[in-house]
Amino acid sequence: MNRRIPAFAAFVALAACFRLAAQEVHPRPGEGDRANPVASPHAVAGGTLTLSGIQPKSFNGYLDNFRSTQEVFDLLYETLLGTDPLTVDFAPGLACRWSVSEDKRTFTFHLDPAARWSDGRPVTAADVRWTFDAVMDPANDTGPHKVALGVFAPPEALDERTVRFTAREAHWRNLLAAGGFAILPRHAFGGVDFNTINFAFPVVSGPYRFAAMRENSDLRLERRADWWGRARASGAGVYNFQTIIYRFFTDQDNAFEAMKKGDIDVYAVYTARIWANELRGPRFDNNWILRRRIRNHSPVGFQGFAMNLRRPPFDDLRVRQALASLLDRETMNRTLMFNAYFLHRSYYEDLYDAQHPCTNPVFAYDPGRAAALLREAGWAPNPKTGLLEKAGRPLAIRFLTRDGGSDRFLAVYSEALKRAGITLQIDRKDFASWMRDMDAFNFDMTWCSYGGGLFRDPETMWHSQEADRPAGNNVTGFKDPRVDAWIEEQKTEFDPLRRNAILRRIDAVLASSVPFILLWNTDATRLLYWDKFGMPATVLSKYGTEGAVVAYWWHDPDSAADLKAAMESGLPLPPRKSEVDFDAVFTPPEPNFHP
Repeated sequence: MNRRIPAFAAFVALAACFRLAAQEVHPRPGEGDRANPVASPHAVAGGTLTLSGIQPKSFNGYLDNFRSTQEVFDLLYETLLGTDPLTVDFAPGLACRWSVSEDKRTFTFHLDPAARWSDGRPVTAADVRWTFDAVMDPANDTGPHKVALGVFAPPEALDERTVRFTAREAHWRNLLAAGGFAILPRHAFGGVDFNTINFAFPVVSGPYRFAAMRENSDLRLERRADWWGRARASGAGVYNFQTIIYRFFTDQDNAFEAMKKGDIDVYAVYTARIWANELRGPRFDNNWILRRRIRNHSPVGFQGFAMNLRRPPFDDLRVRQALASLLDRETMNRTLMFNAYFLHRSYYEDLYDAQHPCTNPVFAYDPGRAAALLREAGWAPNPKTGLLEKAGRPLAIRFLTRDGGSDRFLAVYSEALKRAGITLQIDRKDFASWMRDMDAFNFDMTWCSYGGGLFRDPETMWHSQEADRPAGNNVTGFKDPRVDAWIEEQKTEFDPLRRNAILRRIDAVLASSVPFILLWNTDATRLLYWDKFGMPATVLSKYGTEGAVVAYWWHDPDSAADLKAAMESGLPLPPRKSEVDFDAVFTPPEPNFHP
């Protein structure tokens, strides 16, 4: 299905998205709606899929940028444009036709006459304008969404089904921004305080509806038989489950135990210990629960310990460098994670290859260097306590965390800090409280993880003007005039290869500035699932992570019956190939698929 364009976080170098000539009208002949080449023709509708999740502060994707929120929000609401699942070219969404002016500043969208809200009312240009106004309203906590849309004047409704966006400046992101924000129903939410639209979505346009939520327990979505998109060729074989349940967990170990008991159907493994050591017993030995490692083209994000540069001592580069030099990543990877990860040296790992090797500095574990940096920064040990002090203030760090999954790593780090004379205090909050503290910049350090996304735009995370935006993406408060200048430069660079060269310059400054203590990542998606589902041969889509399960899998009654019989008899099921490579198993469409 040609679904919502991913958020503006990252970009795979796919120039086709932005090859726009004078007054181009889309789709061109042969580029209209067509069957999804990843979806299986054998998919059937029905059944239930139960997943693990975290209860966010909101399921409104404009108020909460957490990944699970965005995944749910994308099932409820649609964007003007979608993306082709193979080429990532723009494709019809709510709009069936669109045009781009010669100067790439004016974009006109023609809404599909078939597009309907779940209450039967048509999706209109007025809905587009109302959503834009709600996002841009200064009173609404829509954070980074204001950045991309902020270059536009309020869109004009030319008629009920035609809307025009005009940008104040050229930017490679403009069509992505105008076509890629989720449209909400004016008649359902008009007059409501937008900041209170969190867990009630009575009218939707997407393939699922918000059925019920129990606080700190679970969320239930129901498949819409009347979803307007099912009449499209691209709607065949996707979004097959009748019911999707997200069970909320605050701890990954608890989620894994629920998986083993059968309370969760599919579980993405982010803990190396689980993958390496804990997939034992009859459920795994008999292939009732399958383990699969999927390699595709999913962009690589990054994770690390974010430091709040808005407050001392983190506003001192020497302190940040010292703190990075006290984290023994190599030993942690070897002893705690079975060497299952590669160590980050970049915020944009996908930018580098043999032709463009990464030369960013690496902060290896070096207590001696850390001590020298801290002395240079004016920190000296108290003769009585041995703790580092400056101007009578001890070097104490409050580490904000949202679950116990990081405890093993923080214990190792805490000991290294203690030996250096630094105190680390763990401040554990539930997820919603953690998010509120993050939105208010109320933290010293915390663990943050970011997906790569498909479109790399550094502005929301790294521009100085975003450093003090509440609920924004620049969580560290990073500011650097060189980076600001390069961000401005890349805005009008429509060649993705040249834009990537600018991003590598930005990345080099980020790496040396240490707003995060970079950690580690994996180059594959690791899935556990009960063997009762059908799925494409590729398991996931070309660029998707575990979220693609919702779009492409289905409940297979025959497999479910075989699983039940095997469990009752204690007999094994046939094994499945544990390693899946998208390029090795995907059958490309006929050459005329994309002329």
